[in-house]
Amino acid sequence: MAAIPFSSTCRHSNSSLHQNSSFIGFSQRNNIWQLFVITKTNSRRAMRKLCVKNVASDKKRELNGQLADQGTYNEFVPDSTSIVSSIKFHAEFTSPFSPEKFEPNKVFFATAKSVRDSLIINWNATNDYYESMNVKQAYYMSMEFLQGRALLNAIGNLQLSGPYVEALRKLGHNLEDIANQEPDAALGNGGLGRLASCFLDSLATLNYPAWGYGLRYKYGLFKQLITKDGQEEVAESWLEMGNPWEILRNDVCYPVKFYGEVISGPNGIREWIGGENVLAVAYDVPVPGYKTRTTINLRLWSTKVSPAEFDLRAFNSGDHAKAYADMKKAEKICYVLYPGDESIEGKTLRLKQQYTLCSASLQDIIARFEDRSGKRVNWDTLPDKVVIQMNDTHPTLCIPELIRILMDVKGLSWEKAWNITKRTVAYTNHTVLPEALEKWSLTLLQDLLPRHVEIIRMIDEELINEIIAEYGTDDLDLLQQKLQKLRILENIELPNSVMELLNITEETPSTDLVEEVDVDDNEIKATKETEKEKEKDDDDEKEGEEEQDDEQEGEEEQDDENSSVEEDTDNKIIGRFKVDPKLPKMVHMANLCVAGGFSVNGVAEIHSEIVKEEVFNEFYKLWPEKFQNKTNGVTPRRWIRFCNPDLSKIITKWIGTDGWVTDLEKLAILRKFADDEDLHLEWIEAKRRNKIKVASFIKEKTGYVVNPNAMFDVQVKRIHEYKRQLLNILGIVYRYKKMKELSAEEREEMFVPRVCIFGGKAFATYVQAKRIVKFISDVGETINHDPEIGDLLKVVFVPDYNVSVAEVLIPGSELSQHISTAGMEASGTSNMKFAMNGCILIGTLDGANVEIRQEVGEDNFFLFGARAHEIAGLRKERAEGKFVPDPRFEEVKAYVRSGVFGPYNYEELMGSLEGNEGYGRADYFLVGKDFPSYLECQEAVDKAYRDKKRWTRMSILNTAGSYKFSSDRTIHEYARDIWRIEPVVLG
Repeated sequence: MAAIPFSSTCRHSNSSLHQNSSFIGFSQRNNIWQLFVITKTNSRRAMRKLCVKNVASDKKRELNGQLADQGTYNEFVPDSTSIVSSIKFHAEFTSPFSPEKFEPNKVFFATAKSVRDSLIINWNATNDYYESMNVKQAYYMSMEFLQGRALLNAIGNLQLSGPYVEALRKLGHNLEDIANQEPDAALGNGGLGRLASCFLDSLATLNYPAWGYGLRYKYGLFKQLITKDGQEEVAESWLEMGNPWEILRNDVCYPVKFYGEVISGPNGIREWIGGENVLAVAYDVPVPGYKTRTTINLRLWSTKVSPAEFDLRAFNSGDHAKAYADMKKAEKICYVLYPGDESIEGKTLRLKQQYTLCSASLQDIIARFEDRSGKRVNWDTLPDKVVIQMNDTHPTLCIPELIRILMDVKGLSWEKAWNITKRTVAYTNHTVLPEALEKWSLTLLQDLLPRHVEIIRMIDEELINEIIAEYGTDDLDLLQQKLQKLRILENIELPNSVMELLNITEETPSTDLVEEVDVDDNEIKATKETEKEKEKDDDDEKEGEEEQDDEQEGEEEQDDENSSVEEDTDNKIIGRFKVDPKLPKMVHMANLCVAGGFSVNGVAEIHSEIVKEEVFNEFYKLWPEKFQNKTNGVTPRRWIRFCNPDLSKIITKWIGTDGWVTDLEKLAILRKFADDEDLHLEWIEAKRRNKIKVASFIKEKTGYVVNPNAMFDVQVKRIHEYKRQLLNILGIVYRYKKMKELSAEEREEMFVPRVCIFGGKAFATYVQAKRIVKFISDVGETINHDPEIGDLLKVVFVPDYNVSVAEVLIPGSELSQHISTAGMEASGTSNMKFAMNGCILIGTLDGANVEIRQEVGEDNFFLFGARAHEIAGLRKERAEGKFVPDPRFEEVKAYVRSGVFGPYNYEELMGSLEGNEGYGRADYFLVGKDFPSYLECQEAVDKAYRDKKRWTRMSILNTAGSYKFSSDRTIHEYARDIWRIEPVVLG
């Protein structure tokens, strides 16, 4: 089906008004509301020619009536008077608030709706052209889109900030105050979701044909409270007052199935009969480009069931829970982002979310492809018109789902469906952490998605055959090693075809999928398997060496002089590839992404090298052409132009143009003014004003009063051990301890005043991360109330860190900490935002830090810590008991244990930094190793900060050198090297 325009009526309406006109907007004259419509006509004089330029061919085209079926219009740039009328209209007719008052939340809603009217006009024109030209389109699939507030961004992109300021002033309101009424859309957690939103902004700004697909979470992740007990989670309420930006598409919905069984239909076609059926319903959010009419779409899915599923009889009989059980089961799929997965129920819900995203989106993409293709669909051309980018492993099920649709629904052969899929889907890897490279229990997948397990087995078999074709069967030890690293299925029997190829003629025990062992997910099934093992062991005792397991076979064969060489060889092969029934059977989603996609990219140069050399090294040897790097970027519109207007004005003045907003390379011009005293004065003043805003914000959110004249030292990101907020706070504790040992005069002389700001959420079930939040809060509580220290040191944890908080903190930051263990951060994007805003970074050579340091200059980056290539050796040294901690590290741990920061027992936290090995111990993230280097680097920071001229110069050069890290550059590279799409400009 074609995409439905944003107009409020269905395109197939029989209404004469809708057949002969298209809605433009409302105006008010003499207190009478008038509906403006543009009458359709076939007259050439009545039509405005809309010129469309395809940048690839550089040929100007005219639509020549292609938009006539939708009506035509003259471009209209709203002024403050028309905006006032529009806001009044929406306040009266479309607002979800009562009519008696015109308070800020109602004003925001009406203002947003008036902006959306403009976006709808542009969206319809954009989408109509994409359809008429049948352009190749990219679809960005992500479990997260961390958009932030949309009002200021939208009117900024539309170049309507001035008129809206004036319109709201006429209505007695201030634009900034009204914008602050908007809640952040709770559709993401951290860098993954923020990157996806930056990409959509750049795609629209650069006029690339693309859509985003995600889920519409009712509550999102969670709202974070910081109490005396540390972090507490409550449900996010972003949708409580409604979302003025979204458009519900009741006519765009798709069935999504779970459970059930697979049966063979006519002609051998497999048919999946779902046992639980839900409907995915589309909500569209328009995404405008900057200074362009291109407006693309973010389509979010919500889940429900048909009203027929409501059991009215049960309800009337009093069994209310049974009556709406199916409704609640469907709705909860889209309740929470990343539901806790400690239980089998939590794992099931996460997998349901991922499959809902994949299934609904692919059905929609296929329907759009068919609609654009006309009556005769050539499926071989799908990769020429569609490219799907999987943002991390969450959308991995796109691969088997696309194959399922092509085979089971469209009737294609396995060979053709597999070939088309491999040319359509691409994968972005965002992590090197083993726990983040998703693995799912085969038991769970088999239960929830039985048809997809069949397809995954077929993909796994294809992969095995490619491995054998590459490495042969002569060296079985080598083959076994390759299969262990490359297979999608872990601890699962080889396919029969492969067994025959390896000349394994003896039958090996196979395990029924329904009763297989899964120690991670389903302990009940483990009981059955244990009983089987006991029976098998009894049989082994009776039958002797004929039915021994792997190790027993090897030992018995060495002693059995009567065994033939042929039998010996067969048994060794059986033993080598035999399944261990005591271990779980798993599906490696990342391996499936690499095998099923045509491209694999990392997100920073060092990360992409680690991906090739470590994470997917065996795949890289097999398919080197698949791997490439695409260093992340952030949109300069939101992250400089709109969030830091003071700095933006200075940049525009000194560069001589505001063209840098869409061509960030122009920032490099600032380098030649890096020593200019006039620029220094303006730069310092802009930073001071931003710091005053941060101080006011901190007072509002935490009650703490901080001195804007102190250095603002910030670490804001997801709380995780590898990001090492613990290293930061232990450094602060050491600083505080040294201060306490000095006189007031000595303190003033030795230490630069600092406000140390933390922000970020710890996952609700991540106990150690939550201990770190509690520790930071306790340290702050102690230091901030110490009269001896005063303004010389403050520690603040800002609750509920999100995009809007970042937009306040980043412009006012002076030092930003990006101190992850080297080799563990894929890229990072906040480091780019801080550098763009003239903040100097302290960090390790990890992720995009490496490239930022190259671009801004080594003298303008504070570097410390072990390098990525040293990490494995350092952990080995620790395991062997050879690590000798620095005395300062032992000193600070003892100080924490002394109880100076309150009665909470931090033994678990401090104990994780001790010992040589063991889970939760042995300082896996090398806090102790890097601690002395970190302290010395912080001393260098203090020294540099005292020299205001030097510090300001460093700040200017950070902004000037950040031009590489625009998401515009990143998107150009994706479009050129992976998606093979061209920009299309509507003129």
